[in-house]
Amino acid sequence: MRIAPVLSGLVCSFSFFLPAQAQDYPAKPVRIIVGYTPGGGTDLLGRIVGKKLGEIWGQQVVVDNRPGAGGNIATDLVAKAPPDGYTLLVAPSTHAIVPNLYSKLPFDTLKDFTFITLVAASPNILVVHPSVPATTVKELIALAKRRPGELTFASAGIGATTHLAGEYFKNVAGINVLHIPYKGSSQAQIDLVGGHVSFMVDSMPSALPKVQANKLRVLATTGKQRYRLLQDVPTVLESGLQYESISWWGVVGPANMPQPIVSKLLADITRIMALPDVKELVITQGAEAATNTPQQFMDYVKQETALYGKIIKAANIRIE
Repeated sequence: MRIAPVLSGLVCSFSFFLPAQAQDYPAKPVRIIVGYTPGGGTDLLGRIVGKKLGEIWGQQVVVDNRPGAGGNIATDLVAKAPPDGYTLLVAPSTHAIVPNLYSKLPFDTLKDFTFITLVAASPNILVVHPSVPATTVKELIALAKRRPGELTFASAGIGATTHLAGEYFKNVAGINVLHIPYKGSSQAQIDLVGGHVSFMVDSMPSALPKVQANKLRVLATTGKQRYRLLQDVPTVLESGLQYESISWWGVVGPANMPQPIVSKLLADITRIMALPDVKELVITQGAEAATNTPQQFMDYVKQETALYGKIIKAANIRIE
């Protein structure tokens, strides 16, 4: 079973006629809510998009970090915000996860949001602390089997993409390792870099800088093919495991946003993500720009929600 399908048919450009309602927007600062701590993949992409939107609009765009509850605090805040386009959410893969994890949520991940566009996607990356005596996926698995229950893997929180990616790796590899959840990838990586946990299946934007600084050792990437910035690093698939893990990020707003504003946001974000400097910056952060239409984005989230549901059920993960 795959964590997420490879994205295809991504839309790269749009042309819209924008009514006066959209032309007047934004008339005041816009908030982009991020449900995780600064420094993680979701935060980095939110800041890239926010900075460029601010430049295009000549208006302040503020990235507001609201970590906690696996991103649900931020998601609920946006679900209950006025649908005027002034409060947006960077929705990561966890947007498709939480409906399968929680018996009760104060929001509906589909009905309570206006989907605008996907912005980026990337394979994940399997990294270990340099003290871990493993340089390949096979060596890590062998080590875990020799020392059952001793190795630990970090995640950005219970139910986060990094948690499910780690649980899925654990199940496919047939190893007994302990999950250590944190409030965001940046906090998890502090302890991973410090040697307090053994390994992590993290998003590429979050982990790649630590790899490049030789603070973490990369064992594999988790896409179908080798990642363009790490051509000498094999995929997990090359180790013989049927394992693939993709992270993605998009932009949503509260339900019932005016169509002219949705169209303006879609056109401007699509324009931003197609800029050569943005595409290059996203690549250096470990992801690739990838936009689509609101309907395509919503359909993709529905597909992901069903897929994560199967993984969560198999791992018997539930949060009340």
